[in-house]
Amino acid sequence: MSHRIVEFAEGPALLHVRNNQLAVDREGLDTFTTPLSEIAVLVLTHPRVQLTQSVIAGLSACGGTVVVCDHKYLPAAMLLPLQANFVQTERYAKQAQVTEPLRKRLWQQLVQAKIRAQARALEAVAGSDGGLKPMAERVRSGDVDNLEAQAARRYWPLLFNDPHFRRGNEGPNQNNHLNYGYAILRGVMARATCAAGLHPSFGLNHHNRYNPFCLADDLMEPFRPIVDLAVAQWVEKNDPSEPLDGETKRWILERLVCRFEVDGEERTLFDCAGQLAASVMRAIMSGAKELEVPEPGNHL
Repeated sequence: MSHRIVEFAEGPALLHVRNNQLAVDREGLDTFTTPLSEIAVLVLTHPRVQLTQSVIAGLSACGGTVVVCDHKYLPAAMLLPLQANFVQTERYAKQAQVTEPLRKRLWQQLVQAKIRAQARALEAVAGSDGGLKPMAERVRSGDVDNLEAQAARRYWPLLFNDPHFRRGNEGPNQNNHLNYGYAILRGVMARATCAAGLHPSFGLNHHNRYNPFCLADDLMEPFRPIVDLAVAQWVEKNDPSEPLDGETKRWILERLVCRFEVDGEERTLFDCAGQLAASVMRAIMSGAKELEVPEPGNHL
């Protein structure tokens, strides 16, 4: 799979296909081309970006994802390929029959990995895990004690060194930055679930009837702190109330496409997403209760 995220935000552009390559025409500049197969996520932000049907069809055939942003420059829609795995019908059927105990066991491991990742993010910005590592070990099947929420209440004020910060509050603050990063991460994870032959709507814990990406939302949880850390490092030197501009988005995207240390190896977020989705697929197909959850460490 490709590991590139390409965003068009700086000005008008016409996107079309030439010899299996994405061709980009911009006024006053030479035509830029890049193989469709190298694009993992295409982000359309500028209101005057135009593209042909062949761009969508070609990118989908290569397994890519298209994210469309709204007038606030935040992602508003996503397009995923339909034919991502040749045995997906069989796997969809197994997904629909996953037992409650298995879902709870898998969710437990995802929450544990998320809290450990939050602890690493706190260590990077504050020098201490804030007591989150021991909390991760106490998560039980299905997270019946809601330790995910307990960890969040401790995590956010420490991450931003702001006792009044609340995740999700409307306003000109770093929530806009987080929402942007999460939307891109969601696209990466939805792409990985489709590539593994899983349907992104059939979740393990998320189950909102109006959410078409419940499983993707479940599986992105251990990787959210990658976005959190990028935003925390940004607001250390910048005003979070400023609009989400191109420089800010580039900072976030660069930290999503860099390489991380995972078990002594160099890995990308795309590698980690694919490994986790494949592990969930094997658990669903076999009933195995143990997941392989990659836990990215430091940027390399």
